[in-house]
Amino acid sequence: MSGSVNKVILLGNLGRDPEIRSMQSGKKMASFSIATSKRWKDRTTQEQKENTSWHNIVVFNEGLVEVIEKYIKKGSKIYIEGELTTRKYQDKDGNDRYTTEVILQGYNSNLTMLGSGNSGSPASENQQISSSNDYSQSDETFNSETKDSSNLDDDIPF
Repeated sequence: MSGSVNKVILLGNLGRDPEIRSMQSGKKMASFSIATSKRWKDRTTQEQKENTSWHNIVVFNEGLVEVIEKYIKKGSKIYIEGELTTRKYQDKDGNDRYTTEVILQGYNSNLTMLGSGNSGSPASENQQISSSNDYSQSDETFNSETKDSSNLDDDIPF
């Protein structure tokens, strides 16, 4: 196989407060779960149906962990981009178990806080934190900086 892509995009709400832990190396990590829901109208009964899926998220990027620790709480609406990973572990009885998680680390991960469900962020602003830049920036600021592409020709180094 010449190439492949492992990318997961989720938009949902936190089901519980994030758990922040320190690893043996001294670095912090965060873990939490996100609920995504699908709604539809049943054709036979005409009643509204809903199905909720839960996704386990693990964050290793220290900059993102700091933001999660300060601003993300149960019920927060967030958008994430990460990598899907399945790992094997043994339970207390020695049985092999598997868990699938969305991992946020490296340059291919992104976390955006949405709406007013986040304490510490204004209701009118979305905050985007990407592990490739480790800073937050409002979508308005980003859009205003990238709208005029005529100046970009002067900055191209080749």
